[in-house]
Amino acid sequence: MPNELHTRCCIAGGGPAGMMLGLLLARAGVDVVVLEKHGDFLRDFRGDTVHPSTLQIMHELGLLQTFLQRPHDKAYQLSVTVAGQAWTIADFSRLRTQCNFIAMMPQWEFLDFLRDHAVGYPHFHLLQNAEVTTLLEQDGYVTGVRAETADGPLLVNADLTIGADGRHSTVRKAAGLTVRDLGAPIDVLWMRLPMAAGDPSGTGARLGAGQFFVMLHRGSYWQCAYVIPKGGIAAIRARGLAAFHAELATVAPLFADRVSSLQSWDDIKLLSVTVDRLEHWWKPGLLCIGDAAHAMSPVGGVGINLAIQDALATANILAQSLADPAVTAQDLTPLLAQVQKRRLFPTRVTQAMQVTIQNRLLIPLVKRKRNQAITTPWPMRLLHRWPALRVLPAYAVGIGVRPEHVRSPELAR
Repeated sequence: MPNELHTRCCIAGGGPAGMMLGLLLARAGVDVVVLEKHGDFLRDFRGDTVHPSTLQIMHELGLLQTFLQRPHDKAYQLSVTVAGQAWTIADFSRLRTQCNFIAMMPQWEFLDFLRDHAVGYPHFHLLQNAEVTTLLEQDGYVTGVRAETADGPLLVNADLTIGADGRHSTVRKAAGLTVRDLGAPIDVLWMRLPMAAGDPSGTGARLGAGQFFVMLHRGSYWQCAYVIPKGGIAAIRARGLAAFHAELATVAPLFADRVSSLQSWDDIKLLSVTVDRLEHWWKPGLLCIGDAAHAMSPVGGVGINLAIQDALATANILAQSLADPAVTAQDLTPLLAQVQKRRLFPTRVTQAMQVTIQNRLLIPLVKRKRNQAITTPWPMRLLHRWPALRVLPAYAVGIGVRPEHVRSPELAR
C-alpha cells in the first residue's frame, strides 16, 4: 500500500515559483507540502538572474539584507557589442526600486535561501526525491497527487494542488489542459568559459553576421549562451567541435584562447526553446503557475521573474482563504480564475515582446550569411543618443508588466 498524507495545499515542483509560493503560504499559516523530484537544487544552466522586482519582494519580506549575503554579482547595465563597438541598451541604475541592479546568483543559491527561511514556519514541508507521476481526482475535482519517492509510492491528498513543475509539466499533462504553442524558431547552447585576468566586468551580448552570443559575468567564470536556429544543433555537431570553437572565437574574440576548455559536446548544453501558455491555467482543485502555465523564451531572462510574480499573485489571492479551515475546496474554485485573470495580461504582453524579438531580430541575424556585413539596429543607436531612454528596457526586463507586491499575511514563526 502507498504511504499517504493530507495537506491543505500540495505544490508539485521546487523551482522558483513553487518554493516562493510554499514560503508565502506557510508564512500565512497554510499547511503546504512541496514535492521536488531531485534530491537537491544543484542544476547548471538554469536561470540565474534575480531581477529588481524579485529583490523588491525580498525587501518587503524583510529578507533582502540576508539574501544579498549569498554569493552574487551585480549587473547595473546590459550592453551589446556590434562590430567591436559596445552599446548600452538597459540601465538598471535608473530604476526607482530598492535595488537598481540584477543580482547574478546561481539558482541553487536562490532556492536554498527560500528553503532555509521557509522551514522556519511549522506549516512548511519539503519532500525531495519525490516525483509527481499523476493526479488524484474525484467527482470532477483534483484532490491531490501520486508521487514516487525513495520510500515507495506516496499519495498526497490536498484541497488545492499547484502545478509548478516547469515547461514539461507532468501536472498539466495529467490534467489534460490545452497548451497553445506560440512558436520558438531558436534554440540556445549554454556553456561555461574560464575567467581570466583583465576580463571586462559587465554582462552583455555580442552580435556578428549569423551569430548572437550572450556573456554573463559570474565572478569566477563566464556563463555563455549561443543562439542557433531551431534544430540547428545537428549541423553544428556535424561540422565538429574545432569548427564550433572557431565560431565562438569569431563572435567573441575575448575567448579565442580558452574556447578549447570546451573539450566535448557534454560541456555544451542544449536548451530547446519553447514559448507556450495554457488556455486555462486551472480546473477545480488545481492551478498551474510559472513555466507550467506559460513557458517563456530566454529573451530578456525574464522567465524567473514571471514565475515569482505568479507565486506572489497566487498567495495574495488565495492565502487567507486557504488559512481558513471553513473554506472548502469548492469555495476556492472562483479564486483560481482570479489568479489567471491577474497574471494573463503580463504573460501575454511579455511573450508577445519575446516572439517579436525572436522573429524580427534573432532569426534574421542567426540565418544571415557570415560574409554579409551587419549594421547596428536602430533601437541601439536611439538608446545611445538618448541615454535616459535606457530606463525603458531596464524596466521591461527588471520590473516587467504589472509587478506584484507582498499582500499575504504573516503569522508568527
